[in-house]
Amino acid sequence: MKQRKIPLRKCVACQEMKPKRTLIRIVRSPEGEVSIDLTGKKSGRGAYLCGQASCFKLAKKSKAFDRALGVPVDPAIYDRLEQEFIKVEEEFRAASAREEDA
Repeated sequence: MKQRKIPLRKCVACQEMKPKRTLIRIVRSPEGEVSIDLTGKKSGRGAYLCGQASCFKLAKKSKAFDRALGVPVDPAIYDRLEQEFIKVEEEFRAASAREEDA
């Protein structure tokens, strides 16, 4: 059987190439709203981030989302994303661990 190709994406903070399923997607919708996309299927411009708080802090400091999403991201949005990211990080790690075991 032919092995399936695993899509790779680059983390906007640490610049490491990783499998798409191991990264968290931040998306800017066509309306301009920036949010976390756990499904990876929301429409809009996406940026990928490792599931680590250190990578989020680096992305915030270097304004990586501004460059990746193509619009200036308001500091209030960074703060809101950070709160959401902390909540999502635990769920994301648990889901990734389950997929690796399967």
